[in-house]
This record gives sequence, C-alpha cells and structure tokens, in this order.
Amino acid sequence: MAHRRVLTACIVSVATALAGAAVAVASPPDEIVSVASPPTPFSQNKQNEPAVAIDAHDPSVVAAGANDEIDDESCAAGDPTTCPFTDGVGVSGVYFSFTGGSGWTQPTYTGLTGRDCLGPAACTAHPGPIGTLPGYAAKGLVSDGDPAVAFGPRPASDGTFSWVNGSRLYYANLTSNVSADKESATFKGFEAIAVSRTDDPHAAAAGDATAWKDPVIISKQSSTTFSDKEQVWADNAESSRFFGNVYVCWASFRSNSRGNALPTPLIVARSTDGGGTWTTKQVGPATDNGINGQPDGCTVRTDSHGNVYVFGIGRRAGTDLQLMYRSTDGGAHWAGPTVVARVTEPGVTDPVLGRPTMDGIAGARVDLAAGPSVDIANGAPSGAGATNQIVMTWADGASGLDHESLLWTTSTTAGASWTAPAALELPTGDRPVYTAPALSPDGTDLYVVDNAFTTPYRHDTASSRGLVGQVWHANIVAGVPSGWSSLDRSAVGDPRGTSQNGLTAEFLGDYVYAAATRDGVVGVWNDASHAADCPAIDSYRASLYTASPKPPPDVLAACPATFGNSDIRGGSWADPTP
Repeated sequence: MAHRRVLTACIVSVATALAGAAVAVASPPDEIVSVASPPTPFSQNKQNEPAVAIDAHDPSVVAAGANDEIDDESCAAGDPTTCPFTDGVGVSGVYFSFTGGSGWTQPTYTGLTGRDCLGPAACTAHPGPIGTLPGYAAKGLVSDGDPAVAFGPRPASDGTFSWVNGSRLYYANLTSNVSADKESATFKGFEAIAVSRTDDPHAAAAGDATAWKDPVIISKQSSTTFSDKEQVWADNAESSRFFGNVYVCWASFRSNSRGNALPTPLIVARSTDGGGTWTTKQVGPATDNGINGQPDGCTVRTDSHGNVYVFGIGRRAGTDLQLMYRSTDGGAHWAGPTVVARVTEPGVTDPVLGRPTMDGIAGARVDLAAGPSVDIANGAPSGAGATNQIVMTWADGASGLDHESLLWTTSTTAGASWTAPAALELPTGDRPVYTAPALSPDGTDLYVVDNAFTTPYRHDTASSRGLVGQVWHANIVAGVPSGWSSLDRSAVGDPRGTSQNGLTAEFLGDYVYAAATRDGVVGVWNDASHAADCPAIDSYRASLYTASPKPPPDVLAACPATFGNSDIRGGSWADPTP
C-alpha cells in the first residue's frame, strides 16, 4: 500500500507539471454540424447540447444529436414578444457524417411541424417537414431533446452480436405526450426516456424515415414522474462478456411526497436484445434534500471486460461529489458509490434566474447536474490493446469567480483509486464552462473538448462577452496525460446573442461532447459566432434586475436577423503524434 501511495504521488506530480504549457499545432478548421438549421428567424435558428458517436466498426460513420428548434414557430407567430416552443413539435436534431466527422448531413423527415409558422397568425402543429427524429408523432409522442447517441453491434436473428452483422445506432432522448389529455396520453407523467434505433445510417441521412425503428419508451412512469438527463452507451468491445448490451442512465424525479425530500433515484436500464426490450434498476437510494442528494445527470461506459461504470454528481453532507457505481454482471447488480473527486459548481447564482451563471447577469446557466464527463479506453471494436484507463474532466469553480479551472483525474484501477485532480492550463482569460474527454481505444491518446468564456463576469448586459470552443490533445505516458497541445480553437462569439425561449437570459444547454478512434477525435460544441447581439434584448434583460422591469420587445422587429442563432460546431482531427 505504501508503494502504491508513492507511485500515485509521483504520477500526480508529473501530471501537474505536464498539464501546463499547451502548444498550438496546425489543424483543419472546424465547421457547422447543424447544417440545415436556418440562420433566422429565432427560435428556429437555435441549437445546443450536442452529442456525438463514432461507429467503432466503421469509423467513417459518425452521428451527432442536439437540441434543435428548426421545426418550431417563429417569434412572429402570434404574440411577437414571445418565442414559445410549439406544442407537439420535437427538438431532437440528428446529423450524419460519412467522412469521419467532417462534412455533415441533416436529414428531413415528415412529422408535426411549425417551421412554416412565420406569423402573424398563431401556430398549431401540423404535418409537414421536420429536421428532427421521425416516428414520434405517430406514437403520440414528442422528441424533447437532451440527445445521447451511441453505436453498437447489430444483433443477428438468433440474438447474438457480431460486428459481421453490421452496426446499430442508438439515439436516446427525453419524450413527452403530444396530447395534454390524460386519457389520450401514451404514457403517464411529464417526461419519459425513449430510444430510437437505425441499422442504416446512409438511408436515415437521406431522409428515409423507415430506416428508423419505432421509438421505445424505456423509463417506468407514474403520473408524477419526470425523467431527465439521460445518457446511452453500447458495449462495443468484442472481448466483453456482455458485448452488445446497451445501457441508459438517467435521473427519475418523483413526487414531492416526503416533506422537503424530493425522491430522485439514479436509474439504469439495460437491453440485451438490441434495444427492443429493457429492464430497469435503481442505483442507490432515492432521497434528495439540502444535505444529501443523489446523482442528477450521469454518464455510462463499459471496459473491455464488460464491466459497466455509471458516474453522477451527488451531495454528501453538503459537499458536491463526483460519484461512481460499478457493475460486474452486465448491469444486473451495482456496487457503490465510490467517491471520485470533490467538485465546486462554477459561477454565481443569478437573482433573476435562480440558477448559477458564469458570464454575467442574464447569462447562460451552468449546471453541475448535467453529469460528469468520462471516457474509458476499452479497445473497441475488438477489445485489443485496451488499457481500460478511465479519465474524467470537469469545469470547477473552487478558485472563485473568474478563476475557474478545467480539471481532470484518471484511474488505472477500474475506479478503485483516482489521481488527485490536475488542471489543464488554458489560454489566459479562458474560463471553462463545459468539458468532454475522449480516450483512444488503445489508451495512447487523450482528447478534451471545452466551451469557455473568454471574458470576466459582466455585471451589465451592455458589455460584450466571449464564448469559444477548443480541442486539446495529450499523449498518455505511463497512465499520465503529457505534452498538451491545442488542435483547434474556434472563432469567438458573443453569447448575449443566444437566448432562452422566454428571452430572459442566454442559453447554451448543459454539455459538449467528444469521441475518439485510434487515429483521431471528433468533437462538437456550442457556438455563438453567428449569433448577433440584440441591444433591445440586452436592455430588456437588464431591466429585470431593477424595480421597474420592461416588457419584452418585438423580437424580429427589434433585433438583427441572426439574433439567437446558436449553432453546433465541431470537426475531426487526426492524432498529431501517431
């Protein structure tokens, strides 16, 4: 044990030293992923919360998801001072690349839409073109975003899994009922978790809705259940005992029936037949209060042996912690939680929003509850060369406002022990808000994507603000990331040009994403470089912090055409040190 402590201390010391100077290298430019979403009007031009997955069996095939309001009504429909979501219209956008993460396609299907509701008449959802997941309206459902995507092997007719059968894409998201009538509702409760699947991404990308199987609701619902913040993963290493299993984790918000304790258990569902049927398991207790809280938001991954790891952020004795649960029997039973690291939510609580913000008043919310960002070097697709090293990254506010850190920690002991958190040194002035790691399957390379604010906290809405996306690379040497370099730094945008639909604040969602192969990485992030600041909105938002708030403006009449135009941006980058 003493020898292990000395070795760990040496690793942490080396890691801290090497986490410093980052070297810029030449690289291909980033690009827009949400290619079919329009630059105007708001809110059809609004995308956020991207996710991405690479087909381990055929890395040229990449899929992404995002919250995409391409099919919602324009602010000019009905009351021009409001920009609501259109009832019944989905927001789970889907995008494909067949060149390894460069060059993207956004398909068009048919479903309930409001994209032709450009005013002045009020909008009612009706059949028409959609740029989001198909098949939901036909089931009485709405695709409600919080996208999560993963590729796994396709099952054969006898139920066995092999890459020879081809690949299957899983897309998990929130879903609600089209009908507000309880008697006509498809499921009980407010939000459920649903999974869509396709075995033919080329047909799906070409707009063939029949390439998608019908969405399957996997959460157990009651009349008071709000399922939220799900993530999906397919066991994609042939060496695994449970190769082909699919796992989805989420937080299940239940009725406030115990005084001040809101039951919020972490749930994990697994499928052993390619996503057709699912069994659910509650992981850990359910009670949530101001002192102790269960993980809200999660990440799920598998190693080359089929061990399953679920990570979430919970509270113990008033302290926020990154927690890990582990299953060695394919998700049937779980042990934990194991404490990974302490985390401090960045930002300060906005008095109007009642939620933390980092860039300034009326800024974009930041949310620990989005869950930890984790990856495992599991050797996919075969399992060969797997180190099973685990890396976690996060934005941490322990050093105070305007001094946030991008921290990482790693485990080479299946999560039994973790290195002390170390900082990736960002360019001067960068303040990380969302991060995502991706390990090459053979564990030789670590990539990290981050969104960062480039300006200090603003106490007004008149001063400009900056938001950037960046892609980092490090070699893994003896289990330690070393030689950090920047593969890409996107154009800086002003996040004041992004917006909640209610107009009271900016909006960027809750996360960014990355996925790696043995040869490189695909990263996606939130981008505001094409979003125009609107002084009328700035003035309205500032007034909400006074005793005399103003009414919201007529958005399309008072603002530049590209106000609200947030995009999903990303690309692919080769390993710079092969």
